[in-house]
Amino acid sequence: MLIQRDNMKKKLKIAPYEAVGVVSAQSIGEPGTQMTMRTFHYAGVAEHVPTGLPRLIEIVDAKKEPKKPLIDVYLKKEYAKSREKAEKVAEEISAVYLEDVAEVLDDLESYSIEIAFDKKEGEAQKVSFKDLKEKVEKALEKNAKIKAEGEKIKIKFDKKEKGVNAKYVRKQSQKLKQLLLKGVDGVYKAVVTKEGDEYFVRAGGYNIVGVISHPAVDPSRIYTNNIKEIERVFGIEAARNAILKEIKDVLDMQGLYVDIRHIMLVADAMTYSGAIQSIGRHGLSGSKVGVLGRAAFEETIKHLINAAAKGEEDKLIGVTENIIVGQTVPVGTGKVKLKFMPR
Repeated sequence: MLIQRDNMKKKLKIAPYEAVGVVSAQSIGEPGTQMTMRTFHYAGVAEHVPTGLPRLIEIVDAKKEPKKPLIDVYLKKEYAKSREKAEKVAEEISAVYLEDVAEVLDDLESYSIEIAFDKKEGEAQKVSFKDLKEKVEKALEKNAKIKAEGEKIKIKFDKKEKGVNAKYVRKQSQKLKQLLLKGVDGVYKAVVTKEGDEYFVRAGGYNIVGVISHPAVDPSRIYTNNIKEIERVFGIEAARNAILKEIKDVLDMQGLYVDIRHIMLVADAMTYSGAIQSIGRHGLSGSKVGVLGRAAFEETIKHLINAAAKGEEDKLIGVTENIIVGQTVPVGTGKVKLKFMPR
């Protein structure tokens, strides 16, 4: 048994100077050509989440935010077993903005804003008119006359006050529309989903810090498909694991098998500098050491002119540079040099 295990270890080892980068690129690139362009509809969440090639491009391009961000909120044991409790948490974290429950109209001529509270709206039933009025009063920067008439709030700004003009009124109107009345800012359409024998909340958007402040949420199991948000809150190691998970999930959903070590190499390459870098001309490929290596990828003339202006030297340490000049590539046996020693 021990001999068999030792043989397995030997088989798993990579030969010295193996071109692991090229092998990884090919191992992910070839199945990538068989990917579909479709989107996937998550049950309950009214979002068509990109999968396949569009999602893979989003990950390797290190996009600031995914096209359809999602957040999975796992709950503590006492809440995860009950659907009613989970639904209550979903309602509490789902953001309700002023524009969801009221109509905001501005009059630039009279420097006034009118807010008409609409009780028929589903979200409006969760917010009282008194709370709405208090939030509006706190949100206003300058002194303004606030008058409540039935289910309406009328705000009048003083024309004589410094900085008050039509532009300011419009700005305040837009700001009031995005006023958070309840829930977690940036989290919307929260629905309860069952996984195994426990319930959890899946919602659109992302705001890890806001969500984990809720007492029912298990902070150790929060997850979002927004890798940049994971990096910001939990650091680069967590972001590296998220890249690994997201790429693997995309490939698994498409029924494509790629050895995990190839994906790990991509995740490591994107995060080794301490920040997420894209794989492209603005990231890894554009920051290669060799001038010829950068020029061979994209923006050839730009790289050559910059290198000539700065008097850069190419040490020919990469694969591409050596192919261009017609030398043996410094990988595998090409890395080994034999020296003739006279007797």
